[in-house]
Amino acid sequence: MTPNLPTKFIEIYSSQGTADAVRQYLWLFEEHNVLEYLILAGDHLYRMDYEKFIQAHRESDADITVAALPMDEKRASAFGLMKIDEDGRIIEFAEKPKGEQLKAMQVDTTILGLDDEKAREKPYIASMGIYVVSKDVMLNLLRERFPAANDFGSEVIPGATSIGLRVKAYLFDDYWEDIGTIEAFYNANLGITKKPVPDFSFYDRSAPIYTQPRYLPPSKMLDADITDSVIGEGCVIKSCKIHHSVIGLRSCISEEAIIEDTLLMGADYYETDADRILLYAKGSLPIGIGKNSHIKRAIIDKNARIGDNVKVGYLIYF
Repeated sequence: MTPNLPTKFIEIYSSQGTADAVRQYLWLFEEHNVLEYLILAGDHLYRMDYEKFIQAHRESDADITVAALPMDEKRASAFGLMKIDEDGRIIEFAEKPKGEQLKAMQVDTTILGLDDEKAREKPYIASMGIYVVSKDVMLNLLRERFPAANDFGSEVIPGATSIGLRVKAYLFDDYWEDIGTIEAFYNANLGITKKPVPDFSFYDRSAPIYTQPRYLPPSKMLDADITDSVIGEGCVIKSCKIHHSVIGLRSCISEEAIIEDTLLMGADYYETDADRILLYAKGSLPIGIGKNSHIKRAIIDKNARIGDNVKVGYLIYF
């Protein structure tokens, strides 16, 4: 007997950019009776009150509102910059400008709320890649105006200004980091170990950051020397030294190991004693860091197997 098969199928393909990713799911967005869409990135680290962001969008009667980060000249050339008029309306874009083009992108950031001193220090504003877009505007832009555009930052948003839409800037003067590159990912993680004040703190009672509950036990640390580090839950750490590092959940670090300036991603599961015996019998290694191994200035991926007396890292041989 032939089973009843569904008569409607949804084709899913890889997106070519931020705008293309949203375009693929417009059919889903339209099912909800909302006024705006909040477009966020999944590879940024920051803490923002989105209610204030959306309220500013509504009060300014904008079609699109772009979150903007004030920048000094040293950092500005690494970002996509925007110019605004006296009302905070975005009128020009420049992608990672240098030299005279960079100087031409200076703006009066007091317009967005900075005081005079900070405005002198940070005369540029960079797009954070975070947007509030009115519903009808986004549907029109992605389907009618720019149906082939793949990216919000370089195509859709500049295109919206070119056709006369009200695109406003919203100031966000706090910690924000794009961790979409290996270097930025490493620096952002190690930044939470900085003392006396970390670059970004997860210990904010008024605005907690949640993660998936894994119901792991507390970490066990036996005769370990640990300084300036963050240790995830469920770790087993034995008679080793850890300095200025982030140790991910379920990490197993053996005796006499040294971990410095390192991001250890941890493990997805535990191995039993029987698993370890079988692995050794096959000439394989258990998950974790072996005895007397030295890891320095490295990112060690999840479920990595590093044996005894191993040296891994940047500038470790000197």
